[in-house]
Amino acid sequence: MKGNMFTYCLFCETNKTGYISRAVSEMTGCRALCPKQIQHTWAKGGGTRDRVNDLMPGYVFLYYEDKADISLLHSVQGVIRCLSSTAGEYELTGPDEQFAMMLLEKDGVIGKTPVYREGQMIRMTGGAFSGVTARILKVERRLSRMQIEIPFARQLVKTWVEYEIVEPESK
Repeated sequence: MKGNMFTYCLFCETNKTGYISRAVSEMTGCRALCPKQIQHTWAKGGGTRDRVNDLMPGYVFLYYEDKADISLLHSVQGVIRCLSSTAGEYELTGPDEQFAMMLLEKDGVIGKTPVYREGQMIRMTGGAFSGVTARILKVERRLSRMQIEIPFARQLVKTWVEYEIVEPESK
């Protein structure tokens, strides 16, 4: 555990996570987070706007300085269950704990998700084609990648790239 922090997770009614995180924090003095994600969305009339959405609807992450008996939290209205391992332990471990700690470091808010669409012009910011402008042919949002058409050797070549190495072309 990082810094003697104990991490736990509650599965809750989706529309009650805000209430539950506040109630549990007040009851026990722990830190409670409902993970959020800032997403760019296309606005009517063009352009984008930021929207905050639940990253994991129905989950509340709890952070305690000492080991806690969170099984008592079933009594909080809207809590469905306390997540546990196959051994019946409530503490998060391994990759689950690492994810919870990453959320804590980011204060429960994951950065903006870029919005790209077919036909949009982008500029490569990394890789062999850094600085080159390309046109998006296809977008696979689930995989955070896109097929682009890039000028090479006096012709247009199709290739797939990840969101991380592109940015929208500035006009």
